[in-house]
Amino acid sequence: MRSLALRYTLPLAATLCMLGAQVLMPQAMAQSASGAATGGASTSPGSSAATVGSGGSAASGGTSASTVGTAGTSTGSSGTSSSMGVGGSAAGEKAASRSKVNPNANNGHASARANDGGGEWSQSKTHTKVQKDGTVSSRTRSMAHEPGGPPAKSTVESSSGTPQ
Repeated sequence: MRSLALRYTLPLAATLCMLGAQVLMPQAMAQSASGAATGGASTSPGSSAATVGSGGSAASGGTSASTVGTAGTSTGSSGTSSSMGVGGSAAGEKAASRSKVNPNANNGHASARANDGGGEWSQSKTHTKVQKDGTVSSRTRSMAHEPGGPPAKSTVESSSGTPQ
């Protein structure tokens, strides 16, 4: 009788210990950060043009944040013109985003951040510029964090142009 009780008690105790360990130590949630950037330039006699863009996103637990920026400039016989756009979005318990392009359309910023209040957060920031010399640049930095480890990070940037 005693050997029969040990035969079933030990496996049952081991199973309960494993179940208890899984309840006390939940699996870690995934965190990620990524981005992409692109740019190009062209010249011809009497004119030039350049474009650039970058964007990124980050996610951790129930939070996410993304930003993007793009700019272009062209120079020809009629003068120089440029355009720019930036934007961002965030999702989560405490989420905020903002973006701004200055009135001359030569400097833009976008930022987005979400925080769940328990140590999980995501953020992304993009800075896009049109320089006086005709070059354009854009850089995006994204980060996501979970408690118990380092944040996931991504930085992408691109610069393009035909300086005059």
